[in-house]
Amino acid sequence: MDEVGEGMNVYLAGCPNEKKRATDEIMDIYLAGAGSAGNNNAIWRNGKENPDEAMNIFLAGLNSEQNRAYDGFSSERKIYVLESFYYMKDWMFPYIKNHWHFLLDSGAFTFMNDTKNATGVDWDEYTEKYANFIKKNDISLFFELDIDPIVGLNEVERLRIKLEKITDKQCIPVWHKSRGMDYWLKMVQEYDYVAIGGIVTQEIKRNEYSIFSKLLKIASENNCKVHGLGFTNSSGLKKYRFYSVDSTAWLYGNRGGFIYKFTGKDIVKIDKPKGKRLIAKKAAIHNFREWVKYQQYAKENL
Repeated sequence: MDEVGEGMNVYLAGCPNEKKRATDEIMDIYLAGAGSAGNNNAIWRNGKENPDEAMNIFLAGLNSEQNRAYDGFSSERKIYVLESFYYMKDWMFPYIKNHWHFLLDSGAFTFMNDTKNATGVDWDEYTEKYANFIKKNDISLFFELDIDPIVGLNEVERLRIKLEKITDKQCIPVWHKSRGMDYWLKMVQEYDYVAIGGIVTQEIKRNEYSIFSKLLKIASENNCKVHGLGFTNSSGLKKYRFYSVDSTAWLYGNRGGFIYKFTGKDIVKIDKPKGKRLIAKKAAIHNFREWVKYQQYAKENL
């Protein structure tokens, strides 16, 4: 069978202890999941001094040894990378410093799932390792341990205090619906940058997305930026003014047998022709690049 992908140009894709800064209304989209096998060419390097001049993307999951930066194409901008502490590798560190705007997830939920024994996890030890990594590598933007459903809010708060004490920086706390609106107000008054969780797990269901309008309005009134964890609903991005979001959507084209295309205002799926097959590596790079185009558009227009 013929192969789809030959000749294709493909693009995949802090909170320091100081007074809160005014909310930047430009949206950043963080692409998650770049560490899956075969995604080694999906890192866009650049050296632009001002990263806020266009949309930037955080790619997550760059955890395989072969997932080195692809130097065959260039960019005028750094990319935005969201990665899990659980998947961090030594080779990534130069890129964190020189080529990425970096957002770090604690990886606690993944760690717990891999151990298959939540009650046996020493969360204090895990928090200390996470905090020391942040401190050693001077990471500015990082989430708290987002494990409310596992250990409860009181324990998450205790671990948050410990994390911030060791790092001497504010983390990005993650709000869940179970915390309530009063807690949201408290978060956005105390932090520059917060996140909304429970979207991917459908704790917040699609028919409840209208809650974002209220949450974002309260955050804006308190000069606080909001990250939508796993939120890349195309129509929702135009409706809800998140400061940033992350997504693994760009990965699914290669897995699902389609490519993405940026139309100039939106990102759409194009199924592969019948009797053709995707060249995995080239399809992945293509989808990455198209998502980068979409995210550049989002940063300037959404």
